[in-house]
Amino acid sequence: MILRIILSNPEANQEGQKKRRRRGVTAREQMKAKRAAEPATNPAPPGPVGGQYKPLTDLQVRQIYSTSLRMLAELGMGDSPDALTRQALKCGASLNSMGRLCFSQAMVEDIIDSACKSFVLHGRNPNLTIQAGGDHVYFGTGGAAVQTLDLDSKRYRPSTLTDLYDFTRLVDTLPNISWFTRCCVATDIADIFELDVNTAYCLMRGTQKPTGTSFTIGKHVDPIIDMFDTVAGGVGKFAEKPFCKAHISPIISPMRYGEDAFEVALACMRRSMPLNCITAAMSGATSPATIDGMLAASFAETLAALIMVNIFNPGYPMIFSNWPFVIDLRTGAFCGGGGEISILNAASAQLANFIGVPSGVASSMSDAKAVDAQMGMEKALSALACGLSGANMVYESSGMMASLLGVSFEAFVIDNEMLSHVYRMIRGIEVTEESMAFEAMKSVITGEGHFLGETQTMEAMERDYFYPKLSDRLEPTAWAESGATTIDQRANAHARDVLKKHYPEYIPGDVDNRIRRHLPILIV
Repeated sequence: MILRIILSNPEANQEGQKKRRRRGVTAREQMKAKRAAEPATNPAPPGPVGGQYKPLTDLQVRQIYSTSLRMLAELGMGDSPDALTRQALKCGASLNSMGRLCFSQAMVEDIIDSACKSFVLHGRNPNLTIQAGGDHVYFGTGGAAVQTLDLDSKRYRPSTLTDLYDFTRLVDTLPNISWFTRCCVATDIADIFELDVNTAYCLMRGTQKPTGTSFTIGKHVDPIIDMFDTVAGGVGKFAEKPFCKAHISPIISPMRYGEDAFEVALACMRRSMPLNCITAAMSGATSPATIDGMLAASFAETLAALIMVNIFNPGYPMIFSNWPFVIDLRTGAFCGGGGEISILNAASAQLANFIGVPSGVASSMSDAKAVDAQMGMEKALSALACGLSGANMVYESSGMMASLLGVSFEAFVIDNEMLSHVYRMIRGIEVTEESMAFEAMKSVITGEGHFLGETQTMEAMERDYFYPKLSDRLEPTAWAESGATTIDQRANAHARDVLKKHYPEYIPGDVDNRIRRHLPILIV
């Protein structure tokens, strides 16, 4: 009856809409204030327990594992540096008729048994320290983008050292990104030593989160870790609580060692710097195009990296980062987003978890060039697959665009919020007698008929539900009245605001001066 009266009386209907709109302004202001306040409990914290999604059956895991062991025993690794070959032969390896370094199943499994199963990734702020290893899921960054999506022009340009510093400052404020590995290459620095030094310096100056950096050659390791010691308070202090890990790619697919990365690994181990050993095989190019064949080959290669580290230092802290990459077989272009790369990296996490080592995979490497629907689709798909698979450390998860060639300020901001939804899904559903709320249901169903005022509703509001600050949930009229902005516009404004205000002083002035007296620091 009421509905018929409203529909038959347009003037009353319009007046009612105006009243509701006026009431809605106040309600929206109240909700805006509510959203601005930090929740008492984070319903989607980093580090939930994953493993709900298993793309491989137990039998398939063992089949792939067995094939990988066979590859190491029969095909072996080529281009082994002399020092690596000598040490491996002492530890039970052999050379086959082709001169390739081979590892028996018994040797590989002994190394797996003695390998590091977990270690601490220190933050310079202890509250930001996380555990590498186990079944908790954390998302962080990676990448070596040579282009940055400009905040003003919305076009790509060569990445600079200032961009890297700005990205570091921005990520320092984004709570769902648990560590920061340099996401871009400062293309304005030609000298490789200056590049490595200034990259590491930016990380220390811009954040106190755990970090990750890379070294072009082994002899750059000592002066940079000396710089870390200076920041940490003296000689040897970095080794006591390492706050930066080295990202190296010691394997050149298919099935060869890389000498430069091997030298970097040895130098890092001498200074107690944790390693993230990355295998990045390409489907149909440097590894088989078949999904199971690629998993077997890339898993074997990452095992070869584990062997390389452990024959020199058993139990050394290393992240087992098997990142199976996909290429479009029609064009040869790298595909950072899509179902195939998502399931491959999820399966890679399952394989690493099978042998019990700290697992690293890659996600969210969107092929999109703009901050658009394609970006959101590809990033959410792969981040969720990797998170639910139980990957311990998910790299590349934020900011990366254009098939890893580009990086975006807006994407970092949006990805941070996206990861809250992913963490919430990984967290799952807790079922208890209390939360099942039978008595509350009984009271409401036989009483007022709604749950809005119930104590359990208010408690669940913050405990079980994530309320985004960036995404829009207004009804269309209110959205139009508030400016009709899109998520990329809101992310752009947020990034600008952070970069305008957030200049952390994480390196004291006197320490900074000592560093600058010895090293060519270029950031003012």
